[in-house]
Amino acid sequence: MNQNRQLNRTLGLGMVIVVAISNIIGSGIYKKIAPMAGTLHSAGWVLICWVLGGIISLFGSLSNAEVAGLLADTGGEYVYYKKIYNRFFSFIFGWSLFTVIQTAAISSLAYIFAQSLTSIIHLPVLLANQAGFNIAGIFYPLADFTTKIIAIALILLLTWINSRGIKTGAGLSTALLSLVFLGILTIIIFGLSSRESHLAPVFDMKTNPPGAVGFSAVFTAMLAAFWAYQGWAVVGYIGGEVKNANRNIPLGITIGVFVIIAIYLMVNITYLSLLPITKLEEIFQSQNSIAAVEAVKVFWGGKGALFISALIALTTLGSTHATILVSCRPYYAMAKEGFFFQKVGKLNKAQAPANSLWYQGIWACLLVLSGSFDQLTDMIIFAVFIYYGATALGVFILRKKMPDAPRPYKVWGYPLVPAIVVVFSAILLVNTVFARPREAGIGLVLMLSGVPFYLWFKRRMVDGSSLTLEEH
Repeated sequence: MNQNRQLNRTLGLGMVIVVAISNIIGSGIYKKIAPMAGTLHSAGWVLICWVLGGIISLFGSLSNAEVAGLLADTGGEYVYYKKIYNRFFSFIFGWSLFTVIQTAAISSLAYIFAQSLTSIIHLPVLLANQAGFNIAGIFYPLADFTTKIIAIALILLLTWINSRGIKTGAGLSTALLSLVFLGILTIIIFGLSSRESHLAPVFDMKTNPPGAVGFSAVFTAMLAAFWAYQGWAVVGYIGGEVKNANRNIPLGITIGVFVIIAIYLMVNITYLSLLPITKLEEIFQSQNSIAAVEAVKVFWGGKGALFISALIALTTLGSTHATILVSCRPYYAMAKEGFFFQKVGKLNKAQAPANSLWYQGIWACLLVLSGSFDQLTDMIIFAVFIYYGATALGVFILRKKMPDAPRPYKVWGYPLVPAIVVVFSAILLVNTVFARPREAGIGLVLMLSGVPFYLWFKRRMVDGSSLTLEEH
């Protein structure tokens, strides 16, 4: 019977690390250096922002690790926030995941996969005459329609694969990640060892044209870097399927983020050694080329473009898959408690939350039609840093609420490290409101759209019309 099905604890530490890294490495490692160059106009400052983004992400992951070690369960922060704050804040977080954070991440990654695929296989342009159709001058659903159809097909295919069970999904993640690591290592080794590589300009702090780098410019550039680092927190969503979760989740997150920081620094040093800052600015302005493609073409020519396009497609395929795999778990946890649509709280024969996967997939497909890659990613980062800051603040709250509770991991550098994350998150949110008001506004509207749904689900609970935990 369906009500007797349970999520199985089958994932060990190694697989937790794989899931963490797979959810982080995506399109950002190939694309985001260009908008950073367009904002900062300095190779040295671009590299500094990558380092700062890595440090803040590491501090955030360390803060998250203490909370996860204490409260690990399926749903991640959705579960944590109920104990740290209250059910309303917990629900708004889960609703934000569904409406913008995780579903927009799936859409963005699938979109870049489709772009890369169409650069390798030239397909006919669909609905070209209707590309100018728009909604309020913001959304252009029929623009780049061929690319969007491929992205939608990918989301639906990977949703079906993940409905076959978590071990099937995790196994695919491992295989894809191995190939991605091999490809990125190839870029670093051949790029840095080529005659065209020049390391001295990489660390040049001068801007072009000469001038000072402003505070707002640094934070705006870091929006791009944070998209590349985004994803480490989602490991907590599969807490109910991890062996010894209180130990393996914080350890897996920490190891995964350290690995990512090292990879990102090396690959961006490679890009900057091959492409001058002026070239990266041109790439950003054109919107028709990818920084990684142009860097590889420097030492491999046209054949390099084919290689890197295939690698981007492979990487975004792996990241889209990993994001779909973990992101549906919070909605499942919400539905089990009566605070999401009833069908989402059921498992299929493979002990997978199939209904949750399909609800998530359909909304992600609609988001593919809604906007551009950069618009979606800026919405995500604005929304996600509200909750990064909330989790870091939760370290202080839980130390006061549960001082004697066993903690498999205590955040290094307490209280400074979580405090830095809280302050940084607040500054980034304020800066984004002024620097990217449209993206911040859309993200905020989608998040707050959950308020009437919360009241509706709560009323159902009071009326007794929602199923109990056992009945699910």
